[in-house]
Amino acid sequence: MNMSEPIQFNATGLRGDLRFNEPMSKHTSWRAGGVAQRVYRAADLDDLRHFLRSLPADEPLIAAGLGSNLLVRDGGVRGTVLLMHGALSRLSLEEDGSVYAQSGVPGAKLARFAALHGCRGAEFFAGIPGTVGGMLAMNAGCYGGETWQHVTRVQVVTRSGELLERTPAEYEIGYRYVKRIGDSGLRTQDWELFVAAWLKFEQGDGETARRQIRELLSRRIASQPLNLPNAGSVFRNPPGDFAARLIEQCGLKGRTIGGAQVSEKHANFIVNVGGATAADIENLIGQVRETVAAQTGVDLHPEVKIIGECANHG
Repeated sequence: MNMSEPIQFNATGLRGDLRFNEPMSKHTSWRAGGVAQRVYRAADLDDLRHFLRSLPADEPLIAAGLGSNLLVRDGGVRGTVLLMHGALSRLSLEEDGSVYAQSGVPGAKLARFAALHGCRGAEFFAGIPGTVGGMLAMNAGCYGGETWQHVTRVQVVTRSGELLERTPAEYEIGYRYVKRIGDSGLRTQDWELFVAAWLKFEQGDGETARRQIRELLSRRIASQPLNLPNAGSVFRNPPGDFAARLIEQCGLKGRTIGGAQVSEKHANFIVNVGGATAADIENLIGQVRETVAAQTGVDLHPEVKIIGECANHG
């Protein structure tokens, strides 16, 4: 892939940060992977809309938050990566008591903000190592809570920079799964990007919520390998079971390919123990999946989004 391939667009008036041939290892929590042709961090929502309007209609677009659920293959990714974290960061309490959170807001910040304003039920967001945009896109959850349980409406932007509001009724929502439903009643692949959501929580004791957040974070530290680069849970839990239990049952804890290792602390985590390539990580994901399927008959489905092209070693 020619990563220096030019793009024809009108950059007049842009206020954000545009970079070329940007190593995505700087923007993913695994700290591995190839470069992106272009990376853009908008100054704010209006700037993002202006940037989208300036792009060719066929420009490939990928959004990334904290990069905590993303693996970029070593050959890099064609097109433009939109960085949400640090760009769309507005967080506010609305007059109706709902919380408005833009897509670059980290889960822990959302949880603390809700607790500060006497909301109950947002504590689980502190356990999700991502941003609101990614949580909306995959209905992220943990500790018994899921994102879309609290969404009253969302704000999306289209390829042409148009800003729209949608309701949960316009989406098919499941476990780690969200897809928009079109006018025909069928799921649609039309490109839209979540840029914000309004979330509703019950009123409660803020101090109790803050204590629960601290307890939840302590549980994370105790049970997850947060001292090493990782992407959170690699596989979805199969119905009625846990991916970590199946992986451990198959004797895969500690299994290593290159610098990638199935965590000794939590079997559903793959960690970068040093110098892991994206290929190391992807190959280990495949080996775990094949082994579990062979020994248990269960096909584990990755939560992690894998993008880009394999490195050319020829």
